[in-house]
Amino acid sequence: MRDFTAVINPISGGGDAFARWGAVAEHLRAAGASVRALPTRSREDAIACARRAAEGGDVVVAVGGDGMVRDVADGVVRGDGVLGIVPAGRGNDLARLLGLPNDPAALARVLLDGPTRAIDVLEVNGAIVPGNVYIGIDSVATQIINAGRRLPALLVYRLAPIRAILGWRPAGYRLEVDGVSREVRAHTVVVANSGSYGHGLRIVPPAVLDDGLLDVMVVGDGPRSAVISFMQEAKRGTHINRPEVSLTTGRTVTVDTDRPVPVCADGDEIATLPARITLLPGALTIIG
Repeated sequence: MRDFTAVINPISGGGDAFARWGAVAEHLRAAGASVRALPTRSREDAIACARRAAEGGDVVVAVGGDGMVRDVADGVVRGDGVLGIVPAGRGNDLARLLGLPNDPAALARVLLDGPTRAIDVLEVNGAIVPGNVYIGIDSVATQIINAGRRLPALLVYRLAPIRAILGWRPAGYRLEVDGVSREVRAHTVVVANSGSYGHGLRIVPPAVLDDGLLDVMVVGDGPRSAVISFMQEAKRGTHINRPEVSLTTGRTVTVDTDRPVPVCADGDEIATLPARITLLPGALTIIG
């Protein structure tokens, strides 16, 4: 029988994370599992709580959005534990990719009896990221999304890229992938593990969670109108066929730019440039 420690972001889902966890925890307790809940005060607190719980042998359940999953995963990797997810945020892209159910009883069954799998993670300037790192127009959009927490999720996820485009100009990027360097003017660079973000978009369709590779997508310079059509095509996954888009794979990537650009991962700004991103194969054990 698995025992569980839930690490909860109190503000996720407009403050509904505790209710979301409570509905799942009721089914876990009914099955005889030991359950406890820890609200977090900060990113650092979430990582520390998750690491202690993992080292104690509990399944550590991230209750929140993708940012909360990222922070809890950081502690779980360092504590050599097992991660579970109760999606309670706005994007929930990793949970969606894993096919986790929304029904509390069904989600409890997954946590109790679901198989575990080892997935890759990215290490970004020392931080663990299970999903994706993005540097450019989409990281600016992330800043806008996080400033609009009172707006409905789908609305803000669709409006933010448009607002970001209006104030954006291409940056000069310096990339090094497995020791091979290049310079390019571009709108964005994505270093992907899951390939999914933006409320269900498959931004980097070839990315796979456990293939031992990171996928690097560069969206090169072009008119702002091309960025708008790019976003429309991203809903269908056909954007990767555009001539300004290039894809490559590797294990270690360093990214820098000719001006300050935010470095975001799984819904939050987490680092400063230059960003060194390294793949850690099979480093995270997860239920789902």
